[in-house]
Amino acid sequence: MRPGLYLHVPFCRSICPYCDFAVTTGRPMDREGFVESLVSEMRLWDLAGWGFDTVYVGGGTPSSLEPDQLGRILGATGAPGARVFLEANPEDVDSDRARRWRDLGAATLSLGVQSFDPAELRFLGRRHRAPDAIRSVETARDAGFGTVSLDLIYGLPGETQDAWRKNLEAALALSPDHLSCYQLTVEPGTFLGRKRARGELAELPEEERADLFLFTHRYLADAGYPAYEVSNFAASPEHRSSHNQKYWRHVPYLGLGPSAHSFDGARRWWNHRALGDYEAAVGRSERPIAGEETLTAMELALEAVLLGLRTADGIDLALFRERHGFDLVEANRDLVARETSAGRMRVEGGRLWLALEGLAIADGLAATFELSPVEAR
Repeated sequence: MRPGLYLHVPFCRSICPYCDFAVTTGRPMDREGFVESLVSEMRLWDLAGWGFDTVYVGGGTPSSLEPDQLGRILGATGAPGARVFLEANPEDVDSDRARRWRDLGAATLSLGVQSFDPAELRFLGRRHRAPDAIRSVETARDAGFGTVSLDLIYGLPGETQDAWRKNLEAALALSPDHLSCYQLTVEPGTFLGRKRARGELAELPEEERADLFLFTHRYLADAGYPAYEVSNFAASPEHRSSHNQKYWRHVPYLGLGPSAHSFDGARRWWNHRALGDYEAAVGRSERPIAGEETLTAMELALEAVLLGLRTADGIDLALFRERHGFDLVEANRDLVARETSAGRMRVEGGRLWLALEGLAIADGLAATFELSPVEAR
């Protein structure tokens, strides 16, 4: 797979209470200044030399920028013919904007719906309402988007399986091509995190969260949307995110914009998180890198296991051996035997992958793997 390009737009019209991303509200002049900085950062890299075949514009809320601003950004990527992914909020979608996004080359539109329930939307601090979400999908279709994806959040305090099922039913009624279903995570420092710290927020118990995870996967698979990653579901393989799969397969990618991360196969680096620090560095004609790390062989192997086990394709054992120098199954013979016997793991067709019950605890299982050659022990 060829490298991918990620562009982080740090603006939102308001900050959601669960959000832990590098975002700000900003005035129109702030957004214009950011566009200039992002284009300048692109000039500090030989973008054409990377050979990108995907460009993902995320945030934040990329749809908070004007279409002509997005056009200047995409025009500076040096990636003609790349598949462009664009995130948008339902309230930003109208027929003119959607048509202009398509004219800019955007092929996939990812809509931050999060919920169709009015009370849940208020809890999540969303600005749109369910009719806005429905209209945004119809508008995207009319504009010619070939892949329309919906983001949903579940596992809210007090949420029942029946309430979550109604959200899924509402989403499926719109015939999306792709769904991303994320469990609510309460991060320290967010509005919800501060409420939890004060004892004002009771999260859904872990057992109930696990039940919702299993229900989500079974319900969507029965509806024709099998999971290809723990949080991502597609109506057919061509609607899977070719950009996000690069992250899960350790393919190099370049991230530009505040807080964006990059990876070249062994080294990872990240940009300044604060918009002011980012823009100041770019203004000095410096790449706005805040830190970096070179991963050890063990760290790379651990990431390959962590990421691979989260996907429906699992781990390509021959490729793993080629990259990391040892047989993963042989080095973990007892673990693999135990988990396959329990029905949580499979080794078939040269791949190691998890059944649904294993996928529910994928991170915990990955942490139990021995990641060194047998002969080295």
